[in-house]
Amino acid sequence: MSREEQDLLSRTALGTFRLNGQFLAISEELARPAGLTAAWWQVIGAVLHEPLTVAGIARTMGITRQSVQRIADLLVTKGLAEYATNPAHRRAKLLRPTEAGRDAVRKIEPGHAALAARLAAELGVEGFAETVRVLERLSKALDAVADVREPQER
Repeated sequence: MSREEQDLLSRTALGTFRLNGQFLAISEELARPAGLTAAWWQVIGAVLHEPLTVAGIARTMGITRQSVQRIADLLVTKGLAEYATNPAHRRAKLLRPTEAGRDAVRKIEPGHAALAARLAAELGVEGFAETVRVLERLSKALDAVADVREPQER
């Protein structure tokens, strides 16, 4: 690996860490009026279109199964989500939002839409779409090279 490649990796990682912090802070602000946290919103958001197992949510969101389990249990306790029988697996229940959970997410939509419009105005719609493509490409590339050991160590 060249020094330039190492620098690019470091700059990519630091930029991503900064973006993560920015998105978490913005998400907390958007979620607060709905009575959610960013983490709760993240987990409910993962199951809005289809119920998933805790492990499935963790894979989709790139977070640990244990943290998803803790949040899922809390959402169920708060009445924002519920566990449902999983026909594919007896023990791995599916998580799905309740109507109260869907209502909470709907309360976030105006702020979410306003932020999307401001970002589109700042980046341009085509620039915004390119940003999404680059981030998705980077994520796929990281999945492909996830084993960070040197080839001779494998």
